[in-house]
Amino acid sequence: MTDNNFIPQNLDYSNLKKGSFTFKTPSNIALVKYWGKEKIQIPKNSSISFTLSACFTLTTLDFEKKLKSDDNFDFEVFFEDKNHDDFKPKIKKFFERIDSYLPFLKDYKFTIKTRNSFPHSSGIASSASGMAALSLCLMQIEKELNPNISDEYFNKKASFLARLGSGSASRSIEGEVVVWGKHPAIDHSSDVLGVKFPYPIHQNFKNYHDTILLVDKGEKQVSSTVGHDLMNNHPFAEQRFKQAYDNLNEMSIILQTGNLKDFISLVESEALTLHAMMMTSNPYFILMKPNTLKIIEKIWAFRKETNSNICFTLDAGANVHVLFPEKEKEQIHGFITNKLIEHCQNKQFICDRIGLGAKMV
Repeated sequence: MTDNNFIPQNLDYSNLKKGSFTFKTPSNIALVKYWGKEKIQIPKNSSISFTLSACFTLTTLDFEKKLKSDDNFDFEVFFEDKNHDDFKPKIKKFFERIDSYLPFLKDYKFTIKTRNSFPHSSGIASSASGMAALSLCLMQIEKELNPNISDEYFNKKASFLARLGSGSASRSIEGEVVVWGKHPAIDHSSDVLGVKFPYPIHQNFKNYHDTILLVDKGEKQVSSTVGHDLMNNHPFAEQRFKQAYDNLNEMSIILQTGNLKDFISLVESEALTLHAMMMTSNPYFILMKPNTLKIIEKIWAFRKETNSNICFTLDAGANVHVLFPEKEKEQIHGFITNKLIEHCQNKQFICDRIGLGAKMV
């Protein structure tokens, strides 16, 4: 699909005066990471992610037709019931990018009310679930104006729009596994939207768990936007993009065959490579904390002692995602509560698992 597929024709919204829609939209955790972009939110490499369940954004979009149309975007933003004007520049930029695809944006006044089930800006992809939720609410307005829109088109356009707000948001519309970025190993994959993994997923990955250890709940040291931009002149960028290309091909095979040992090796390598890119950029950043490393070392030791299929991944922050299969949940939950949560801020963690995608509330 191209951008032109998402420009609506002859929408009549003269009779839609006001309304309200709410979506509950999950975060996601990338297994093969996207790091670096070109043009407007086009990835330098393909990525693949688990859609989560317990980590979500709940967004309500109220809209009312302006008495008189003008050339301005008119909206207010409330985060956790408090007015947040500091979110407005990012949303205004998002609206500017999607204006041609949703030509009614300047004809309504919007009130955006949103909250997360997890700490904002702590490396759990709040921009992904947040922008995906807002995109779905906006798409519901388009569906109200054009009820003939198919579910497939609805989800594709929502992913396309979400990507223009936050790249990884394209992977938060559907579940259980989503690919973003054109790749020959994935049928119908695209740089402009995320697609559901098109092949059967092995039983080993059904109900896969992700327990998120909150090592540091504060604001990230560096924004994702700044981090992606650092790849533009990175000395190892091209090697990294090739590695991600090869890893996505391998991950596709792993998810279909159920090889958990290969899954562990690839996922942990991807996590450490992401942080290695940040440590070797200019300027450079260390996003892990001492407790991040303590958790990783304990996971490695536990896996060696028990032959467990536990592993970790990281986003661009200090928190640790502990991944493990459903059949090992009791043993690994015990290990987490007895050995790992002591390294979390205020001993806080989130028990999550693979999810099915966003839903309207």
